[in-house]
Amino acid sequence: MQVLKAYRTIGINDSVRSLGFVRYMVTRCRAVVLPRFGGPEMLEIRPDVEVPDLKRNEVLVRTRAVSINPLDTRMRSGYGRSLFEPLLPLILGRDVSGEVAATGASVQSLSVGQEVFGALHPTAVRGTYADYAVLSEDELTLKPVSVTHVEASAIPFAALTAWRALKGTARITEGQSLLVIGGGGAVGFSAIQLSVAAGCHVATTCGSKSIERVLAAGAEQAVDYTAEDIELAIKGKFDAVLDTIGGPETERLGVNFLKRGGHYMTLHGEAASLADAYGLAVGLPVATAVLLKKRLQYWYSHGIEYSYIYMRADAEGLDEIRRLSEAGKLKIPVDKTFPIIQVKEAHEAKDKRLISGKVVLEFD
Repeated sequence: MQVLKAYRTIGINDSVRSLGFVRYMVTRCRAVVLPRFGGPEMLEIRPDVEVPDLKRNEVLVRTRAVSINPLDTRMRSGYGRSLFEPLLPLILGRDVSGEVAATGASVQSLSVGQEVFGALHPTAVRGTYADYAVLSEDELTLKPVSVTHVEASAIPFAALTAWRALKGTARITEGQSLLVIGGGGAVGFSAIQLSVAAGCHVATTCGSKSIERVLAAGAEQAVDYTAEDIELAIKGKFDAVLDTIGGPETERLGVNFLKRGGHYMTLHGEAASLADAYGLAVGLPVATAVLLKKRLQYWYSHGIEYSYIYMRADAEGLDEIRRLSEAGKLKIPVDKTFPIIQVKEAHEAKDKRLISGKVVLEFD
């Protein structure tokens, strides 16, 4: 059910915008709701979910496609419950591709009818598994004309996570070297392509099925971690290591492959897990202490920087991602699509690892 609220009484669109309103505003729509944590069966398709009023910097997007990220299935299962449980029910989803349906009063870069894509912050409560999604202006950019909504929806969250690591933390520059541990996944594959576009030398570890793809994307060396000894196969030291796998063994490998002054970056920080285990009041300070300890430890023992990486909105990064996607230099392969009404089946397929690559939910 979609209810439209029309502001026709003022008559002039600019006047409507100056008062902070939009001309047409959807007030209710279909959405996939998570009322409590658990398996795919917890996901409910509700036909009449409220759409919040737009703030001045927000954009209403008519959703055409969203991708399923690992964060979605983990959140559904209870990851981050210390933060999200008091806020249930949630709407999952971070990526989106669709059309601008309405804009807040201060939005300047986008207008109604334009095709856009983008991603929400990891802690957003109202996600994109809905016919209409709300994002801030800096979380969206124009969708490349050469890319479909399905293809576009697979890109932004993963690519922005990689961008945060490479550009925001390591500040990679042309001629530097990067090791991606886990280059076959969406974030790792994005990191390879972003680094190659920046003129860097890239080596990666991945499964056998991803070897050809990562080499075609520009990696100079791809090591099958299931068949080779990574420490023997990879030669030399790197300016930065992005560890998309996480865990003591990949951390040890990554740290030992770095030059002094290099950056080790992991996607698997401990803030959420410790907060879930001990509560926000105890868990977050403990996580901060763990991070500080590791930073000091590795700085004194190896002379390197140690960082947790998470995605955040970055208008400059999203514009560069759009430009590279338009030029065909940044792609995230989509293995399978499901209609949104089969969201439970899609999550079940990811949980059971029946589909290793990206899965996208399409909206009619």
